[in-house]
Amino acid sequence: MNNGSSPSFAMVAGETSGDLIASHLLQAMRLRWPALSAMGIGGPHMSRQGFVPWWSSDRLAVRGYVEVLRHYRDIINIRKELKGRLLARAPELFVGIDAPDFNLDLECDLRAAGVKTMHFICPSVWAWRADRVDKIRRAAQHVLCIFPFEPDLLHQQGIEATYVGHPLAQAIPLQPDRSAARKRLGVAAEAPVLAVLPGSRASEVQYIARSFIEAATQLQRLKPGLQVLIPALPHVRPAIESLIAGSSSPFIRVVDGQSHAVLEACDLALVASGTATLEAALYKRPMVIGYRMNALSWQIMRRKRLQPWVGLPNILCRDFVVPELLQSECSPQRLAEEALAWFNAPDKAHALQQRFSALHQELLRDTAQLATDAIQSVLQS
Repeated sequence: MNNGSSPSFAMVAGETSGDLIASHLLQAMRLRWPALSAMGIGGPHMSRQGFVPWWSSDRLAVRGYVEVLRHYRDIINIRKELKGRLLARAPELFVGIDAPDFNLDLECDLRAAGVKTMHFICPSVWAWRADRVDKIRRAAQHVLCIFPFEPDLLHQQGIEATYVGHPLAQAIPLQPDRSAARKRLGVAAEAPVLAVLPGSRASEVQYIARSFIEAATQLQRLKPGLQVLIPALPHVRPAIESLIAGSSSPFIRVVDGQSHAVLEACDLALVASGTATLEAALYKRPMVIGYRMNALSWQIMRRKRLQPWVGLPNILCRDFVVPELLQSECSPQRLAEEALAWFNAPDKAHALQQRFSALHQELLRDTAQLATDAIQSVLQS
């Protein structure tokens, strides 16, 4: 292993949130192994940490059974070629970053061939698809967990695991600076601001963005002076701008990326279910969670759910602390109603912020130290 000073790592992150989380892990790994090499599938955040992407994480950014079928051949071909490369020249360690449908099968194959494997972000077997436990046991020698209750569940199943905290809890300040964020974005200090985050996948924008934008338009009529900000990545921005052009909104501004700045600047967020809901919670912002997908995909996923919640803030708080509007409920009218209710209940919003502050403290750990310690132990095993 090159005297332990320059190990080679392979990594796969399957979407924008995985790319961001993996970049924080890479930054910590490089502090311990400055000469490391890392390659595989990733995005721009990982690339800024010296990662070499053989494929972009956008190629894997698909959610839902029917949606995956449309891209199945491409995804399978990527996994087959990636496996071939990694078996031909094996890394010291493979780290799968979330994307369990892609990574767990790959990890099983690599581990069976003698490659050491880890998985970062425990698949949410406690929320749905508990049948994945057996595959996790075969796939990963060690799982890095971002929620405190996960290691005990995995240990009960004979799976080595470590709670490392959530990288975003370190990346996001305990006390967000709304004024500074508004200055950076050129937003008036006293204006009411709504953040709209309809997802980072093209399929999410297809199913969700229109309802979110129409809800924002309704809110602007009900709350004069409301500023609406939509952070958008380049691959979904044209679709979002097309929807805005077809709306009757007097002002909706699309921002290149900068989702954290937008969440820090806003008073309230409309958020597609996913990691962005946790980001909004860590910025202590009230939110309305919405989600819609292909009807058949929804029916399949709904039958596999083990909990009444789908949004991470509600799952972690074990309560419906923020509204969840799914499928037919994710309509412009309902979204606007729930959003307006937050604007009209400042005391309730303040109580929620206190709860999110406690959640932030619970997720805040020395992730860099804990994660790299666990990686070191696997490398030496």
